[in-house]
Amino acid sequence: MADQTKAPSPGAFWDQRYAEPGFAFGEKPNEWLAAQRDRLKPGMVALVPGDGEGRNGVYLAELGLKVTTVDASQVGVQKAQTLAAKRGVTIDAQAADLTAWHWPNASVDLVASIYLHWPSSLRPQMHRHMIAALKPGGFIVLEAYTPRQLLQRAKGSVGGPTDKDMLFEPSALRQDFASMEIIHLEEVDVALEEGNRHTGPSSIVRLLARRP
Repeated sequence: MADQTKAPSPGAFWDQRYAEPGFAFGEKPNEWLAAQRDRLKPGMVALVPGDGEGRNGVYLAELGLKVTTVDASQVGVQKAQTLAAKRGVTIDAQAADLTAWHWPNASVDLVASIYLHWPSSLRPQMHRHMIAALKPGGFIVLEAYTPRQLLQRAKGSVGGPTDKDMLFEPSALRQDFASMEIIHLEEVDVALEEGNRHTGPSSIVRLLARRP
């Protein structure tokens, strides 16, 4: 579920979007996640919260990881299962509200948070859930839009919440993940080509952090 919004029913919002033909964010994995391939080993346990139509979870399963994906959209979950079957892999795809979901504790090797945006009132708490889910030595891979993306949108790029409070400053992420070893944290401008919902020049933040 990329670019989560403040809509009263996120599941209904994303059900409508994912009911459109094709895959809103494409079928290929996020490039930042794929760039971590050398860290990803068969048998590792991965959690992908907000995985939408499953592109990142399915990619990790193709590498031999044991994958759980969670999304508010039942339509997205069904498409994730279909994509997994198409690729010949299995994922545990669950439909749930992540703010009420029972998060795992110290049992996963990787959390991939890819364009999963939260308002500032929820962001620290949700990131704490991600940290707590990790085994010692486990990693978080995160990519999200920064407030500068609003300028990119004004120029015609597609992607990201329109509410500045839902966008992530690197300094806020450094604070949220202060208990972890931050390996990489950078705000960058890239040209995204992820389906038809993440396109054009984009201002993003990338985080790689390890739980001690």
